[in-house]
Amino acid sequence: MSLSGNAPSPAAHRPIAGPPRPVRAMLVLGTRPEAIKLAPVARAMSASPLFQPLVVTTGQHREMLQQMLGMLGVGVRTDLAVMRERQRLSELTARLVDGLGTVLRTERPDLVVVQGDTTTALCGALAAFYERVPVAHVEAGLRTGVIDNPFPEELNRSLIGRVARWHFAPTRRASERLLAEGVAAAQVLTTGNTVVDNLLWVLAESSGTSAFRTDHRRVLLTLHRRENQGERMRAMGAALRELADRGDVEIVLPLHRSPAVREALLPELGDHPGVRVVDPLGYLDFAATLAACDLVLTDSGGIQEEAPSLGKPALVLRTTTERPEAVEAGAAELIGTEPAAILAAAGRLLDDPVRYERMAGAGNPFGDGRAAERIVARLAEDLGAPLPHAGGPAPGPAGPSGSYDAVV
Repeated sequence: MSLSGNAPSPAAHRPIAGPPRPVRAMLVLGTRPEAIKLAPVARAMSASPLFQPLVVTTGQHREMLQQMLGMLGVGVRTDLAVMRERQRLSELTARLVDGLGTVLRTERPDLVVVQGDTTTALCGALAAFYERVPVAHVEAGLRTGVIDNPFPEELNRSLIGRVARWHFAPTRRASERLLAEGVAAAQVLTTGNTVVDNLLWVLAESSGTSAFRTDHRRVLLTLHRRENQGERMRAMGAALRELADRGDVEIVLPLHRSPAVREALLPELGDHPGVRVVDPLGYLDFAATLAACDLVLTDSGGIQEEAPSLGKPALVLRTTTERPEAVEAGAAELIGTEPAAILAAAGRLLDDPVRYERMAGAGNPFGDGRAAERIVARLAEDLGAPLPHAGGPAPGPAGPSGSYDAVV
């Protein structure tokens, strides 16, 4: 296992000897986005006799996470109880590393799979490192270049990159960042993003209910990031109330359960007839609501990937993004957090059909729905049990390791 991207160990490129039993892969997740993005990997592993997936949840988003677990296609083996209301990140981190370390010593998996950049992902990777278990990082290589924006995710994903043996990057740009940081090319695979896999699977296999109730222009709004909370989020809420004052839009706000988010947004938006505030939607209903909307306003990372998959223009309510591919493709616009900028950008799209159609038709730079196949195939190959013809390169130029190039 490579302990550092800059100085890989001699064993970094050597396949691990294939065990006589199925490979025990421990998937660690704590938030709903992690469950959404690891669900395709869990399903692919469950369908293969070569893998035995073990799902461990930390409950970082306990109520929202429960809505998703049935879609994993595999039962949860361990559910940690580490959350405390308004706890500090240092407290959460200590509980997670300690609890996950205990699980690792009990279950003794062959590898640990983490996704993205949450505190759960960081602690899963760190606990695995301490127990000398190799780590696979799904959605690796995302960077803003600003260590505290988003906070704490930018630091989390960079630290995971120092620990991981396998780096499954969603786009060529993400792979190139990892190579620039000194990660060996043999450890990097460009796969596409598993969020596309899951979204396409859900829309094809399941039926959800849209939260929209009118024929007005439909705006889906999500706000929750730590760096936006407080006075900034209250000002954004006031701007969105003014947007609803137009009278020709219906804003649906699935309201995050964070008390800080609710304290900022409910006074501004909770009583407006043009705003429908709902509890966090189950993923089936969220997918249906996204498919039914005309415009997305969000500070979420995952929705920046999902919206282009369905041709929905996205206005990103942040000052930085680790997913510039959507902006460069023309499917999203990074507009910041100033109230006047939010109102102006939303008004341009709602009032200019040509501009709107240009963004809606920009295409999806994040994948073709086969990312999980590629991830499981690479793990099987490196663990000594190749899967024939699984996850082969999609058409287009190759990224690192002759892999899928998800950049348009």
